[in-house]
Amino acid sequence: KSCQKPVDKYIEYDPVIILINAVLCKAQAYRHILFNTKINIHGKLCIFCLLCEAYLRWLQLQDSSQNIDPDDLIRYAKEWDFYRMFGIASLEQTSFLFGIFITLWWMRPEMLKTKSDFILLLKALLLSTYGKLLLIPAVIWEHDYTPLCLVFIKVFVLISNSQAIRVTLNLNRMLPWLAIIFGLILENGVVCLFQKMGWDV
Repeated sequence: KSCQKPVDKYIEYDPVIILINAVLCKAQAYRHILFNTKINIHGKLCIFCLLCEAYLRWLQLQDSSQNIDPDDLIRYAKEWDFYRMFGIASLEQTSFLFGIFITLWWMRPEMLKTKSDFILLLKALLLSTYGKLLLIPAVIWEHDYTPLCLVFIKVFVLISNSQAIRVTLNLNRMLPWLAIIFGLILENGVVCLFQKMGWDV
C-alpha cells in the first residue's frame, strides 16, 4: 500500500515470461508460482515424469537388435517390465524426497513444524521436477549424445529442486544442496539394493 506497486512483479507478467524465468531457475519466479498462483498439478506432473523415466528405462532394457513395429503398441502396453520400471522409479523418487525431508528436519526442525510446511515443500519439490519432461524429446530424437543429454537433464532437475527448497524455506544455498546430496545418497542406496536383488535398474 505504501509504494502503490505490486510486491510480486510477476503478477503483471505473461505466463510465458514466468515460465521462461522458471526455466532459468530465478528464485522470484519460483516464489510467484509457489505462493501466488493456484497451480494444483504437482501430483499429475509427478506421475507423468515417473512414466517418462520408466519408459526410458524400459527402452534401455529392450534388446536393440529386435525390430520394433510401431503397429504393435498394444503388446508393448502389456509389458510387465515397464510397470516394474515405474515401480522402481517411484521408489527411487520417494527415497530421494525422504532423504531431503530427513536432512532438512534434522538440520532445521523449526522450519518444518506443521503439516502445511511439509505439504508446501513436497508440492515445491514435485513441481520442480518438471525438467524430467525433457526426457521425452531425448528419447524421441535419440542420437549419439543422448547419455550426455540425460546427465544434463538430471543436473537441471537437481538445480530446480535446490531453488524450490530455497524459496519454500527461505534458506541460503548451502543447506538445500546438503539435503539434495543426502537425498541422492539414499536414492543410490535403493538402486544398489535393487541391483543386489538381481533386478535391472
